[in-house]
Amino acid sequence: MKFASLGSGSEGNALLISAASGTSRTTVMLDCGFAIKETERRLQRLGMHAGDLAGIIVTHEHSDHVGGVFRFARRHRIPVWLTFGTFQAVAKDCDGVEYAYCRDGEAFRIGGLELVPYTVPHDAREPVQYVANDGLRRLGVLTDAGHATAHVVEALGGCDTLVLECNHDRTMLANSTYPPSLRRRIGGPYGHLANETTAEILAALDKSRLKMVVGAHLSQQNNTPELALAALRGVAGVDHADIRIADQHEGFDWIDIGD
Repeated sequence: MKFASLGSGSEGNALLISAASGTSRTTVMLDCGFAIKETERRLQRLGMHAGDLAGIIVTHEHSDHVGGVFRFARRHRIPVWLTFGTFQAVAKDCDGVEYAYCRDGEAFRIGGLELVPYTVPHDAREPVQYVANDGLRRLGVLTDAGHATAHVVEALGGCDTLVLECNHDRTMLANSTYPPSLRRRIGGPYGHLANETTAEILAALDKSRLKMVVGAHLSQQNNTPELALAALRGVAGVDHADIRIADQHEGFDWIDIGD
């Protein structure tokens, strides 16, 4: 199994997850917050085309995650998986798109990949994040959550690789030029994860198989890669893990989970 990012942040998010099974390969896209042409350009940068995608899985209805999903899926005839709550929020955009519902804790398969959605605390209709499994390796993804829950910690335990939101540094957010209402929303219990909160989640979960952590969804105004890295590296028990940071504009190139 391998994964790559088209971009990660408030301007747009899309993550590719790919697994080989015999002579075939299954690749899905987790969210798509970019316009069609930009998505195609970023896919090409990673050596991919729309026809290589077996499906798009959606976390929630905020535009930086779902803004390009249905136009892209409609043009390229790619099926979409989303929760019913998310569907209710985006139903007007689903015409002409093949879609299926998923929900917390119920695994579903797309080719050689098993996807397990799990509920997260975020200010959306029915937000989920996902753990992907190819039968050998587990990739856990957590972005767009406001606080730690026992359910999140349980869902992400025992993964080989994690993609974890490190949205903001609390001091930078408090001193930012954002209006007070936006600062409260971002830093609130249904907003986004501060570096320290992500570190607390990482500290609490089962890291017995963990080999890599990628910090994602960094705010360009209220965080820095250096602060996010320091928070993740400060967690006990991750000194053996490869820790990286995803970029809004470049994302990151393919990473083999088996390495």
